[in-house]
Amino acid sequence: MADHFDAVSDPRHDITDLYIFQKPGDPAKSILILNVNPAAPTLATTFDPAASYEFKIDTNADAEAEIAFHVLFTSSGDGQQAATVYRAIGEAAQDNGPIGEVILHHAPVSFDRETRITTEGVYRFYAGLRSDPFFVEPEGFANNLQFTGQDVNLDKNVFGVVLEAPNSALGSNPSIGIWARTMAPLHGTLHQMDEMARGANFFNQTEEDKHRFNGTPPSQQRTIFLAKFEAVFRGLGYRAAEASRLALEYVPSILHYDYTSAAGYPNGRKLADDIVDEVVSLMSQGRITTDRVEPHTDYLTDFPYLGPPHE
Repeated sequence: MADHFDAVSDPRHDITDLYIFQKPGDPAKSILILNVNPAAPTLATTFDPAASYEFKIDTNADAEAEIAFHVLFTSSGDGQQAATVYRAIGEAAQDNGPIGEVILHHAPVSFDRETRITTEGVYRFYAGLRSDPFFVEPEGFANNLQFTGQDVNLDKNVFGVVLEAPNSALGSNPSIGIWARTMAPLHGTLHQMDEMARGANFFNQTEEDKHRFNGTPPSQQRTIFLAKFEAVFRGLGYRAAEASRLALEYVPSILHYDYTSAAGYPNGRKLADDIVDEVVSLMSQGRITTDRVEPHTDYLTDFPYLGPPHE
């Protein structure tokens, strides 16, 4: 699932989706996409210049980042913004904010229909207003899994952050884990406001747990949430052993990706991958296999891949 409106107070920090996939036609590169700000630009008209928008990459399956890409934006006093992208490695990758090597300098942000793409060395970058790629009918989940196929995001926009990177920048081990997070000031220091990988927050039952999950790094999620997730799956009718297995798949919330493979989810995630159907099947123990909502038709075949924004 995606994480639209998942108990994050500031829409600029609200991660809606994370995607990573092998670049079409070039198996030596990967595409990383972080979307924020659901229903943009209605709720927020710019990125937060005080925040850090981050891709975290685990190269050795320890639920800690060994490589990270951090995107920071300039102030928007004139209605314009630019982004600087950093790449951090080693222990620094577990930190936040402007750390590591600058790989893209002052990349302009697109708040209109013009697609401003920045290329610097081996990297390409885009940030700005785009069509929301996620397709879902959330009302069906509240209606006993009775779906009508009505896509609530068909005419919605988000703020997209898109990075094209060589696979070598993701580490020498092709099998990685990735998650995204937003960091923003709270009482004078940066704190984690949202975290997204597989959309595991969907399975939290209370607003308090959703808030807490958003602020918990993957390395700590099993300690706090594993038993809660097991209880959710048992409540759906799964036996204890199967409930434990499913809980371990979703906690910690990390998206696994092998950059030598062009396959989609669960190997990374492409824009058209229907991850909602997996959740529908889980919740019904296989009795219902689809929410009847189809992928959007406005995805691009080339960078930045996200469709143009709706009027």
